[in-house]
Amino acid sequence: MKITIDIPGDIAHSAELTQAELLREIAVLLFQWERVTLGRAAQIAGMHQYEFQKLLASRKIPVHYGLDDYQADIASLRQHDWR
Repeated sequence: MKITIDIPGDIAHSAELTQAELLREIAVLLFQWERVTLGRAAQIAGMHQYEFQKLLASRKIPVHYGLDDYQADIASLRQHDWR
């Protein structure tokens, strides 16, 4: 599924957020809400997982990474043909 968000230019300008910054904020929020795994959140943010972890650490957001997260990340890697 692809979601497109149309933000009026004046609002986007006043928020002073680039598209990349907005995606990072959405990824952090989804991760905090435990709606996506660490790997998925990093993917949404367009960041390497290690860099995303550093971003979370800088905001003092704990990494909750359990067996379900691990299995979901492995499945995602296989789906994207990572070996």
